[in-house]
Order: sequence, then structure tokens, then C-alpha cells
Amino acid sequence: MKVLEYSGLDTARVRAAYGKVCEALGRGDFRAAQVKKLVGPSGVGYYRAKLNDADRLLFTLLRHGDELCVLVLEVIAHHAYDKSRFLRGAEIDEDRIVDADVDAAMREAQPLRYLHPEHTTIHLLDKPLSFDDAQQAIYRRPPPLILVGSAGSGKTALTLEKLKHAEGEVLYVTHSAYLAHSARDLYYAHGFEHAGQDATFLSFREFVESIRVPAGREAGWRDFAAWFARMRQAFRDIDAHQAFEEIRGVIAARAGGVLSRADYLALGVRQSIFAADARERLYDLFDRYRAWLAEAGLFDLGLVAQDSRALAAPRYDFVVVDEVQDLTPAQLDLVLATLKKPGHFLLCGDSNQIVHPNFFSWSQVKSLFWRDAELARRQELAVLTANFRNGREATRVANTLLKIKHRRFGSIDRESNFLVDAIGGEPGQVVLMADKDAALRELDRNVRQSTRFAVLVMRDEDKAEARKRFATPLLFSIHEAKGLEYDNLVLFR
Repeated sequence: MKVLEYSGLDTARVRAAYGKVCEALGRGDFRAAQVKKLVGPSGVGYYRAKLNDADRLLFTLLRHGDELCVLVLEVIAHHAYDKSRFLRGAEIDEDRIVDADVDAAMREAQPLRYLHPEHTTIHLLDKPLSFDDAQQAIYRRPPPLILVGSAGSGKTALTLEKLKHAEGEVLYVTHSAYLAHSARDLYYAHGFEHAGQDATFLSFREFVESIRVPAGREAGWRDFAAWFARMRQAFRDIDAHQAFEEIRGVIAARAGGVLSRADYLALGVRQSIFAADARERLYDLFDRYRAWLAEAGLFDLGLVAQDSRALAAPRYDFVVVDEVQDLTPAQLDLVLATLKKPGHFLLCGDSNQIVHPNFFSWSQVKSLFWRDAELARRQELAVLTANFRNGREATRVANTLLKIKHRRFGSIDRESNFLVDAIGGEPGQVVLMADKDAALRELDRNVRQSTRFAVLVMRDEDKAEARKRFATPLLFSIHEAKGLEYDNLVLFR
């Protein structure tokens, strides 16, 4: 068996005995190591080996392909099982626990999707993680750091592991409330604690509210669409979706203030959704939008971020911004204004995963920190190209779509040009089905009875048509899907 070590393991006090026990475990000799089976929280399979009369070694088993591995977690001093971080207060009576059965232990080993062929250090969130060379190099790099990676590249896991080493008051912030709360659960899984750290996990809206709570209710797309319908006669030639995106992602997005009418009219062709001759009317719509917000008792989070900039004060010793592509430059600037020391940040994201259109580009992000354009251009971003989540076929299709997108529209910047490599043996499957009644009924029969299927539509307003076809509560629009994982996805129209 290969012996792996948890990154937080400390064996300094029992080094000699630890070496002997690991030798026995490596041989698969549970008897020599005096291994006994423990039952941890939620039925997790833990095992203990005897180091000496007073101390015990806690470990679990992992399986990578056909290889069985021992993951050593912690030293339990003086039989104090109740103080174990992983057992979390479980009552263990050593006189009543039984010897471990090697064959049974092997069958219960937890699967590990990726294992570095040489490194033996394992990181731990909700499940064990082995870093590849690229992840390990980034893990060791000091801030400031901008990390680029596709979905499934492990960028959030890597980010959380780096966050564990930060001291003082630290912040993790992202656009999605679901992702923020999920990241917090991952961070504190298995009882992780850091005495020298006070970590806060917030969605961007929660972060804004920590500076000043806006009056009223946040205006969303549905509010805007209902209001715009009443404006339709005056703005017939303007598309509602495009107007909504332009207001949030262009006019109100600049760090340093909302664009004036003159600045907006002077934007280049690739800086706006609208042609130059339509922008005057779009800005008229924006003026009416701001007036309507005040009348209706609503607020726009992007405009609130602009107004809150003057109130932002240094508070955090370290900041992580996850899925940074979903924030505008103004929103990102507001977050970084709360740093005690400039440069103590880690940003991560993927410009190919934008679900809240805002004309994001990595060059624009870099220009926030490096004012000289040439200096900003030379700053290297850390890029992760491995995908540890998806099968080979899904990855192949995703890469093909990216190639088509880049050929048709061009890439946002050079950091967005990378393709990804599927890591792992699963081929996966991508099937294109005819949009016919019989095919949809058969698909619905599979979906409605399973929690392993989710249905995905482009926009919230597409859900009504999807509900006519699929009787499942697991129905999401693109912007809601951030951070969710399902074994099977139905992409509906």
C-alpha cells in the first residue's frame, strides 16, 4: 500500500514510532500495526494504529484505480479520541473496538479520482485532494495571484487551501450566494480550525450589505423586464436583455464611477453591445431606469457598489474573490478597497464561464492593479488546464465549442485561449436528441425519478416551457447553476 499524509499532519513528537507503523501499513500488515476499526461521524470508516502505550495514529483508506492507499490523518495523544478533529467527539472505548479486517477495509476504501505519481501529501476539504504539478506550483506562490481555470480544474479547492494559510481577518467573496455558502462548508469540513484566523464567506450582495445596507429591494431581471415593457413604445428598437446587460455591464461597470453620457458615446466598437447611433437612446433609457428605481423603492447592486466606494475602509488582511468574471470592475474595486495592504489578494475565475455579461477581460482586471498598460500586459496569470470533474467526451465537446466561439467571435484576451485536458479514465457521454414528443417523454421518465439528473435552460423565462416537458424540481437557468454538480445534465433548447 502507498502511504499518504494529510497536509496538516504533525508527527514530530512520535517520529520514530510513526516510521515503524508506516512501514507496517505500507506492507499491508495490519496486525503488526495493531490496527482497529473505528466508526466516525456519519459512518465514515476510520482506523487507528498503535504508536506506543499512550498514542494512536488515525488513518483512512483511499483507492486510486487499482491502487490502495493509506491516508494518515492525525496523531491522537494519550488515548484522547474525544479531542480528535476527525472523530469530532465520538466516544471510543478501546477495550471494545475490534481488530480491522484487511479485506473488508479494502472494499470500503474511498475513491480518489487523481493521485500524483510521486507526491504523497494530500489536502482535505470535504474529500481528499491530490494536487498535480501546476496546482502545487500555484499553491506555493505568494500573493498577489490571479488564477485562471475552467470548471472542474480544482481552482476553488486550491483557493480554499491557500486561504487556510492566511492570518488575521480574511474574506472569501463571490457573486453567488450558493457558492459562498458551499465554499464555507467545504472550508470547515472535517472540523478545520485556524486559531490565528477569522474567515468570512459572503456573496457579493452580503459583502455590500456589510458596508451599508441598501434601502429597498434589489431589482432583478424580472423587475427590469416588467418596467421595460411599459417603456416599449418609446424604445421599440432596443432589446430588453441587451439593454439590461449594457446598463449593468458597461454603463455602471467602470471602476471610478458610472460612465457619463459623453464617455459612453465615445466607447469603441468592442466596448459596447450597441452601435454608436443607438447609444444616445440607450443612455436616455438608463436615466429613466435610475429614476424608476428610486420611485419603486428598488436598488441596482451595481449602482450601489459605485455609491459605496467612498464608504469602503481597510478591514481585511487577505481577500479571495472567486468566479471574478461575474463581477464588474467597479464591484471588484469595491472589494479590494477593503484590504489593509494592497496586493494581499487572490482572484480566480474563467472568462469562458461568464453568466452575468459584463464585458469582462483579464486585461481589464490587471489594469486595476498595474496602471501602466505595458506593465499590466506583462503580468503572468496562473492557468490550470486540467479538468478533474468531467469525462473525456464532455471535455472534447466543450473544447470544440470554444474553438468555434474563438473562430467566430475572437477571444476576449490571450488568457482565454486555453483548452482543457480531461484527467481520469471515465469517457462520459454526450448525446444530441431530437426535440420530438416521444424522445422528450422518454427523457422525462428517466429524469423525474432521479436526483442524479438536472435540467438546464438558458434564462429564467425559459423555465416555463421546460416545466411542460420535465416533471423535476431540479430545473435551473444558467446563472443559477454556478457551483452545482450533477452526474447527468439535460440542456433544454
